Amino acid sequence: MKIAMTGANGHMGVEALFQTMELSQVEFVRVLISKKKKNEKLVKAWKKKFRGRIQILRGSVKDERLARQLVTGVDLVVHMAAVIPPASDADHKASEECNLQGTLALVDAVKKCDPQPAFLHISTVAVYGNRNENHPFGRVGDPLLVSPLDTYAMHKLRAERYVLDAELSRWAVLRQTAMLHPDMMKCNVSDGLMFHTALNAPLEWTTARDSGLLIKNIVDGESKGEIEHFWKHIYNIGGGFRGRGTGYDTFNDGFCIIGGSAEKFFKPNWLSPRNFHGMWFADGDILEDMFHYQRDGEREYWREIGRNHKLYKLGKFVPKQLIHFFLFRKLLKHPNSPLEWVRTGDIPHVTAHFGSMEEAKALSSDWKDYKLMSKGDFGNYDELRDAKKAVEEGRLVPLGYDESKRETEWNLDDLRSAAAFRGGEVLFEGDRIDPYRKIFWKCHEGHTFEASPYTILKGGHWCPACAQPAPWNFDRLAKHSPFHAQIWYDSHSPEEENVYDYENGKPVLRTEKKA
Repeated sequence: MKIAMTGANGHMGVEALFQTMELSQVEFVRVLISKKKKNEKLVKAWKKKFRGRIQILRGSVKDERLARQLVTGVDLVVHMAAVIPPASDADHKASEECNLQGTLALVDAVKKCDPQPAFLHISTVAVYGNRNENHPFGRVGDPLLVSPLDTYAMHKLRAERYVLDAELSRWAVLRQTAMLHPDMMKCNVSDGLMFHTALNAPLEWTTARDSGLLIKNIVDGESKGEIEHFWKHIYNIGGGFRGRGTGYDTFNDGFCIIGGSAEKFFKPNWLSPRNFHGMWFADGDILEDMFHYQRDGEREYWREIGRNHKLYKLGKFVPKQLIHFFLFRKLLKHPNSPLEWVRTGDIPHVTAHFGSMEEAKALSSDWKDYKLMSKGDFGNYDELRDAKKAVEEGRLVPLGYDESKRETEWNLDDLRSAAAFRGGEVLFEGDRIDPYRKIFWKCHEGHTFEASPYTILKGGHWCPACAQPAPWNFDRLAKHSPFHAQIWYDSHSPEEENVYDYENGKPVLRTEKKA
């Protein structure tokens, strides 16, 4: 088995590389890694450990020549490279080059291979956008409503769509959920990003270790010819019941290792009430049943981090008010902090995350004024997090067609129904529906576009002009598409008429009155 990998120097990538190398049937792994000085030490260690079983290519993932060199002669390509927040927030160009252009280069390179290697693309839960207590559970096929001004999710959404409609011979898209790793705390105390996390955001955590095990088990199954049914589908990488919590829980569980909690270190008005990303997966068991990778629990993993980092233990002996003031309060003035947007009058970001400047300033700093899922304010918390109950009780949003059918059973009525629910129509009159062959559709604005039935019905994608930012014109989209409205109006008002965009790298906000 010959493997190609991108992103092997990331938290998931390192685990995927090391665990995949445990398989004796892996002849070599060819890795593409950027020419950064900090990567040279890593490369040296890999060469020493894996000797002749690792091949190193240095350069950018968007380099078409390198992409072709990477994928030629391998059996499987595992594409994990990504520029993630907060780096993507600070450098939109880097995000586009890696998350979008890099994916396009790899897909094009795979298409030119004969035979084509299988292509495993790691997408993200961020493509679903903001969720809250109204619809915390979702599954593949749900509306994709990338949070306004989130360039990382925007580029990942476009890249995923390119994979879906490239008509590769064998592919799979894995939407990675929130991921825990050993450096979690260190990576999140130097930027205002942590304050983007909504308190009731449903987060289903997995760990880098479990994600690496998933990749290993996919490689193992593919080498044995046992997973043909796996290909040509989208999956959610989840952590199961033990991985499900909220933004509030995450702060509590993380701060617990230094003797603190969300309420000891934060004020609730420090955090955005909307415009984050996260979801509990009603279909996370599909991937788990195939590959049995869910080993770690979220709280157990936080405790493991605490045991393995002596510095965190010292935090238990530091007065909590000092940590509050010197570690967290100072981050409120970081350029990526929501309260800094309020202070400086950054109207596009304030509107996206709070609704308006008035609503941002009206938020209470008293925890008693906040209803929290994890405190049972919306019902029994364990029952709320139970995927089976969510399905049985009809708490998932409808997708606009008969979901009991397999893709091979779809007919023209299914496509018409799905398109109408999105405010548009399908421009196809044939008798035979190929779920993976591109056909034409039309949206409510009259835009005509190509996409496979699978991309629309199972992928959750829609018109690339209206539902695929930038710009973010979802207030208008929701007025015409019941499919999108059912999620968008969980955290937005039907009276909003906002268009979010970037001009010369700066966020801009326009208000349109045209209906």
